[in-house]
Amino acid sequence: MSLWPRALSLRLALLFALVGVLLLGAIGFYLYQSLEREIAWRDDQALLGRLERMRTLLDDSASIEALRQRPQLYANMLGNRDSLLWIVSDNGQVLIEINPAALAVPQLPRGPAVQLRDTLVAEPARLAWLHVEHEGRGLTLIAGKLLAERSQMLAAYRLKLWLALAAGALLAFLLGWLVSLRGLRPLRELAARARAIDVQHLHLRLDEVGEVSELRSLSAALNQMLARLEDGFAQLSRFSEDLAHEMRTPLSNLMGHTQQTLRHPRSVEDYQNLLASNQEEYERLARMIDSMLFLARTEQPQASVKREAVDLHGLVEQLCEYFEGMAEERELQLVNRAEGTLQADPGLLRRALANLLANALRHAAPGSPVSIASQLRDGRLEVSVHNLGEPIDAEHLPHLFERFYRCDPSRAQPGDSGGLGLAIVRSIMQLHGGSVRVESGEQGTRFILVFPLAARHLHKQ
Repeated sequence: MSLWPRALSLRLALLFALVGVLLLGAIGFYLYQSLEREIAWRDDQALLGRLERMRTLLDDSASIEALRQRPQLYANMLGNRDSLLWIVSDNGQVLIEINPAALAVPQLPRGPAVQLRDTLVAEPARLAWLHVEHEGRGLTLIAGKLLAERSQMLAAYRLKLWLALAAGALLAFLLGWLVSLRGLRPLRELAARARAIDVQHLHLRLDEVGEVSELRSLSAALNQMLARLEDGFAQLSRFSEDLAHEMRTPLSNLMGHTQQTLRHPRSVEDYQNLLASNQEEYERLARMIDSMLFLARTEQPQASVKREAVDLHGLVEQLCEYFEGMAEERELQLVNRAEGTLQADPGLLRRALANLLANALRHAAPGSPVSIASQLRDGRLEVSVHNLGEPIDAEHLPHLFERFYRCDPSRAQPGDSGGLGLAIVRSIMQLHGGSVRVESGEQGTRFILVFPLAARHLHKQ
């Protein structure tokens, strides 16, 4: 389960707050580090200055004992209770001490130059020390500063930074929410217009949101989707009407012939003729139902093809033998010019070519050849079925592959596909990632199956 809220405006507000926290936190961290380094540098400079002044006092004084008799000379230069000062001889004797916190004298290593470090004897402190020679003996000058005041100041500054960070995050959240609500208003308006579109108003379109380029592209995409849905719904409506019409005809024939026969006693021969006529209608219904089931299966998203190498010449030769009787009955010649090997589903390819051959034989001129050929064009394999006959009018060509579409419904022949044969061919080609087109003119009619480059395995030239 996602931890993000479902509301986009709230998500944007939270992202605004997150960005605000990161930005303010980075700035606060930088300022805090800068302040801490600046304070530490100033304290170090103050300690170094005190060492230098103590060294000057030693040089100006007749002796260390004389300096000890005048403590106001060095006590006044410290100025606060956080300051520490020691002058220690080489044998560990403390000659001068200003130590309001009563800290133990630190044990510090000698060095040729001024040294600085933090110490944690009893309280955190910053120390600076220098080893000098005075009146023939070695002395260690130690200046220090307790860090409690600095820590308290930095803690107060950190608290203010945290409060500023929390206030900034809250303000960024509120501003982000207001900005997102205003910025998403065109989207809410677009959604409101989309809710007004239903099945009865598929012709409506979303107005383009001109001031927001992202929503303008979204609106255009939704309008394209609505156009596709409208076309699909119109096709479904036409399909339902065509299906009802196609099934009503054989059912009406069955009912009419049966009712007429049962009105009066008939001979055995009459009943036999009725059953034979009914059988033809049953077969027509069975072919129609089988074709519709095939189309429904091929249009499912999970539909797939089992590709394997198919010898085109051998497959077409089998189809020619199957349709040989129908061709001889119509005085037609079947010509096999297909060559090469194709990666395709053999059963589906056989059905597509069978539908095209059956269609060509029904509409070919008597005594003319019906040829099946293959060729490579633009890296694709084209398999064509050509017949000579009356050309198809141009206004019918774009609709030939629609379901139940017939150029002349009155010329439907027994045994035809009920207007579904070419629709099945298109579905088979879509499954293979290819396409089908038709060309018709004075030179005859040619249906062309176009297979993509991936489906071409080997084609003999």
